Amino acid sequence: MTLPTIHLLNTQIHNLSFQETLEYIQQHIVKKKQLHHTVVNAGKIVQMQSNPALRESVNSADLINADGQAVVWASRFLKKPLKERVAGVDLMHSCVEMAAENNYTIYLFGATQEVVENLVHKYKTTYGSHVLAGYRNGYFNEDEEQQIVEDIKQAKPQMLFVAMPSPRKENFLYMHRDALKQVNFIMGVGGSFDVFAGKTKRAPQWMQNAGLEWFYRFLQEPKRMWKRYLIGNSKFVYLVLKEKLFPSHK
Repeated sequence: MTLPTIHLLNTQIHNLSFQETLEYIQQHIVKKKQLHHTVVNAGKIVQMQSNPALRESVNSADLINADGQAVVWASRFLKKPLKERVAGVDLMHSCVEMAAENNYTIYLFGATQEVVENLVHKYKTTYGSHVLAGYRNGYFNEDEEQQIVEDIKQAKPQMLFVAMPSPRKENFLYMHRDALKQVNFIMGVGGSFDVFAGKTKRAPQWMQNAGLEWFYRFLQEPKRMWKRYLIGNSKFVYLVLKEKLFPSHK
C-alpha cells in the first residue's frame, strides 16, 4: 500500500487521519510485518534542516505523522493540506488499548526508572500484567546498547515504545530496526511516559485545539523548554514563510 504523502521542508509526512493510522498499524501487526513509526513537529523539522542523521532517521520511517498543530497549519498555508494532527501521545494510548484488547504485548523503553516503573504499575492495574513484555529506563551508555536490543528481542513484544528526546529515539530506532524486525510496531514517544505516569500534565483540550500545547508545556518547565519552543518555533515560522515566497518545488 502506497501511503498519501506530502513533502514539507525536507520532510515527508504521510497524510492519514488518526483512525487511518491506527488501522494501518493493526494491519502490520496482524501480518506480522514491522512498521517503523515516527512523528514530526515544528521543533523536529527545524532540527532536521541541520542534522542529516536525524533527517535520514525520520524520512526512512515507514509511517510519519504530523504531531503538532503548527505542522498542519503550515501544510495548509503551503497548499499541501494534511487531514489532521496525529498526536503521538494519543496514538500511544490507543495502541496500548489495542494491545490489551488483542492480547498483544508491549515493551516500554525510556524515561527515568521511577517514571517507567510507575507506568508499568498503571498499565498492569488497568490492563493486566499480560500486556507487558518488559521495560527498561532510558539511561544507558554505548556499551550497554547492544544488550538492551538483545533484551527487547528476547522479550518478543509486538509493540515497542521508546521514550527519549530527539534525536536519540529516532536514531536508536533507525539504527536497530533490522535487529528488531520481529517487533511489529516500533515507535518513538518522547515525553509520553511522563504524561501517562502523572509526572507532567497535558494541556486542556481547548489549548490542544488552538495549537498551544507547546505553550502549556513551556509554562510547566520554562528553564528547560524556552529554547526548544520559543527559538525553535520562530525558526519554523521563518522556514515556512521562506518556502512560501521561494518554493523549492519538492
